[in-house]
Amino acid sequence: MRGVTVDFSTDAGSVRAVDGLDFDVRPGQTLAIVGESGSGKSVTSLAIMGLTRYTGGRVSAGSIVLRDKAGHTVDLTQASEDQMRALRGNDIAMIFQEPMTSLNPVYTVGDQIQEAIILHQRLTPAAARKAARALLEKVRLPDAEQMLDRFPHQLSGGMRQRVMIAMALSCQPRLLIADEPTTALDVTIQAQILNIIRELQRDLGTAVLFITHDMGVVAEMADEVVVMLRGKKVEQGAVAQIFDAPRHAYTQALLAAVPRLGSMTGTDLPRRTRQVVLDGDTPHEAGAAYEQDTADYRQPLLSVRGLTTRFDVRRNFLGRATHRVHAVEGVSFDLYPGETLALVGESGSGKSTIGKTLQQLVSPTAGEVRFDGRDIFSMDRAGSQRLRREIQYIFQDPYASLDPRKTVGFSIAEPIVTHGLLEGQAAIQQRVAELLEQVGLSAEHARRYPHEFSGGQRQRVCIARALASKPRLIIADESVSALDVSIQAQILNLLMDLQRAHGLSYLFITHDMAVVEQVSHRVAVMYLGQIVELGSRRRIFESPRHPYTRKLLAAVPVAEPGRHIDTSLVSGEIPSPVRRVGDEPALLMLDEVEPGHLVAR
Repeated sequence: MRGVTVDFSTDAGSVRAVDGLDFDVRPGQTLAIVGESGSGKSVTSLAIMGLTRYTGGRVSAGSIVLRDKAGHTVDLTQASEDQMRALRGNDIAMIFQEPMTSLNPVYTVGDQIQEAIILHQRLTPAAARKAARALLEKVRLPDAEQMLDRFPHQLSGGMRQRVMIAMALSCQPRLLIADEPTTALDVTIQAQILNIIRELQRDLGTAVLFITHDMGVVAEMADEVVVMLRGKKVEQGAVAQIFDAPRHAYTQALLAAVPRLGSMTGTDLPRRTRQVVLDGDTPHEAGAAYEQDTADYRQPLLSVRGLTTRFDVRRNFLGRATHRVHAVEGVSFDLYPGETLALVGESGSGKSTIGKTLQQLVSPTAGEVRFDGRDIFSMDRAGSQRLRREIQYIFQDPYASLDPRKTVGFSIAEPIVTHGLLEGQAAIQQRVAELLEQVGLSAEHARRYPHEFSGGQRQRVCIARALASKPRLIIADESVSALDVSIQAQILNLLMDLQRAHGLSYLFITHDMAVVEQVSHRVAVMYLGQIVELGSRRRIFESPRHPYTRKLLAAVPVAEPGRHIDTSLVSGEIPSPVRRVGDEPALLMLDEVEPGHLVAR
């Protein structure tokens, strides 16, 4: 890329998203582009793929030159649509950030992978299906043969992301552009996907352009790093040089915001950290650091006993279920006022299903859940409505959980109106303004629509909406996984400030172990719908007893270039939660190895 500038036409005039960008990517090399939301990382990848022309953008200056499989050079900014179609998928492939919106909902997963193989490799449908199955096995999806016939909505977020990666790898491209490819994945699957990309590089000499905000992944994968800020390149260098001696103030601030695994060793309580912010071009620390001693362990707020949730997935011709997904099996735990309990585990381990069952979005098969001493499944309608006010949910994808046709002020006011918490329009508007300011936005943001905000700002709007009904428990489902490190640090500090001010309890569902270490009082580790280890955060991180917990901690990417990675811990077959009716899984027995520290036999 030489002097590449990308402009977008908007109602308010032209907006420059990328400004004079230069870099080279060589065969077999991994170049990482890092920077926060809105710095121009994804626009760069769209310009290479020739997709900016479909989103109202244009490459107004510079050249993007690709050497194709035949050894010819092509300037992608001048290429015709037919030339680009031949190159896309075959020479340059892209793994998009949002798997649900980039898969076609009306075609099966198998059809979508086979399409590229048939188009570029001229295989028969039978041979293409065989190749598609091999790709799904390569990205470690269970039941690969059955998976080919499923639709995107039948898969979890992590599974959909792996399907996208299989599609991108299907034609063995010379350049693979990976835009946040592991954001939605838990650490063990992420480690496996990174291994697959490394193998592809080793076997085929594939060049990789890695766009990410996870500095651990950058340290593990990249040879060279480009740091972007507001559309411009502010620093470029070898990975070790960027991590050990960053020159630019922004790079220093970015690395200072990375949550590091092991930073809380020797402490019992979560800690709110000070934050490095940029004042012009000089970084300085802002905010207070303190221990989060908010939990009251006298009486549990939420008590879960033997919770089981199953879904029928296959039926015979009489309509009777033959196979079920055992999403949650006999789970028991307590959550106390002012406490943060983290639920961790792989994609498909049942974490989100527990959250949705507690919010009464999914009906359980068996078990008992008591909130403040009341059984939530035997409540009358008024009790159920009151419970929905007291338990609020922050969803994983803030864009999908806000109505695009309503202003954010309307979305935040909706729970206040629904539950009749305030009278009069002026009082409601005043409360919405207060909530927006509480989450670090301003009162005038109420008039804007969701598409006018960045990802981090949308997540703040979702937190403001969750706080609107003055809840006692907030279920945060992967609420910071899609945010870059500087925004993530702000959101975590915000959640801890709100917990301290209002005595909130959090059920924190996540796969980011460094975040878990920073914010949680206790941790429950889940595997295939059951809890395998439960205890204080310090016990789980400093003396994990269950082999699966150790495997989970070993797979976390650490922001230290050149560290040896033990790939043997994340290999092996992935078990499936789908079983025949009557073939019930054995319930694990938990032993108390130390006071409050439970480990499955």
